[in-house]
Amino acid sequence: MTSRPRPEPVQLVKERRDAALRALVAGVPYIGFLGIVFERRGDELTATLPFDEKLIGNPLLPAIHGGVTASFLEVTAIIELSWTLIWEEMESGRLDPRTLDASHLPRLPKTIDFTIDYLRTGLPRDAYARARVNRSGRRYASVHVEAWQDNRSRLFAQGTGHFLMPGPLHG
Repeated sequence: MTSRPRPEPVQLVKERRDAALRALVAGVPYIGFLGIVFERRGDELTATLPFDEKLIGNPLLPAIHGGVTASFLEVTAIIELSWTLIWEEMESGRLDPRTLDASHLPRLPKTIDFTIDYLRTGLPRDAYARARVNRSGRRYASVHVEAWQDNRSRLFAQGTGHFLMPGPLHG
C-alpha cells in the first residue's frame, strides 16, 4: 500500500504565500514611497496607507492629497488583480511561490482607465482599501475599489478601473 505524502505544514504554506505577496508589492517602488502595506487573510487583501505629513495636499483642512488618494486606489486595484492571478496559479500548482522575487515577477496589468469618486475629505489618519475584481478575462479586467478611514461603512473614496491583462504567468 502506497501512502500519500504528508501535506506541508500550514505555517510553511502561509509563509510562502506572504513572501510572494511581499515580492509582488516590492516590485512597485511607488508603493514603498507612499508607505502602502498589504495584509493578507486567505486570498483577501486589505491595503493600508499609513498617515504621513507628506500625504497632505491641503494643510489648511488638513486633507490627504487627491492624487495620493487616486494612487492608493489604483495601486490597490492593480495589486489585487495581480494577486488574484498569482493566487490561481499557486493553487493550481503551476506557480511555485518560492520562485517569486524582485527579478522574477509576473508583468502587472496596465491601466486603461480609472475613475475616482471622492466622497468626503481624506482626513490626516490611516486609510484602508479593498478591491474586488468584477471581471477578469484573458485580455481585460474590471476592478472596483473602496477606501475608508475610521469606519468601513463611511467610504471617503471609491474607484473603478479597467485594465489590460498581461500574458500568461507561466510559459
